[in-house]
Amino acid sequence: MTRGNNRNTVFECDEDFEYYLELIERFKKDHPFDLYHYCLMSNHVHFLIKTNKATDFSNFMKRLNLAYFHHYRKTYGWVGHFWQDRFKSQPVGKDEYFIQCGKYIELNPVRAGIVKNPEDYRYSSYSYYAMGKNNPLLTKDMFYDNLGRTRIEKMKSYSNLSFDDIITSSYSENIWGSNKQRYREQDKINRKQKV
Repeated sequence: MTRGNNRNTVFECDEDFEYYLELIERFKKDHPFDLYHYCLMSNHVHFLIKTNKATDFSNFMKRLNLAYFHHYRKTYGWVGHFWQDRFKSQPVGKDEYFIQCGKYIELNPVRAGIVKNPEDYRYSSYSYYAMGKNNPLLTKDMFYDNLGRTRIEKMKSYSNLSFDDIITSSYSENIWGSNKQRYREQDKINRKQKV
């Protein structure tokens, strides 16, 4: 994840989101990694990736965020620190949680109240998995084929994975990456239920 400094907006309009996606495509050629899921929010970005060398992705993020900063500064006259710290990363196991983590990332706009349905948000990988739309940035999630026999079955199964199902099944089946992570997500659910 990478975030705007002080949680400031980094994508002001559709053109900014689209430019960032173009930069991803351009720099990904020089720094090979598999991008499985992503979501661009107005003030932060999530990626679920696999790389052979961590330095490849670090160099990619450095180039990507620097190039985007130059675009933003030129377009909007920004002065000062743009990104909040270095990007953050957390390992994710290669188990059933992997695809659930991807769906969790794609549900960010729903949880934030930006859209009611994830298919209404243009800047995530959701439409690739749930609607079968082509996306040259993505490598198919290694667990996607387990969701059904046909493409239609897989899309339907993927779109039917709800946020609560993801967290509840992950928590009960003990497939989260760490106890700390499970407790943090369970705490979020408990706080949400109290509201």
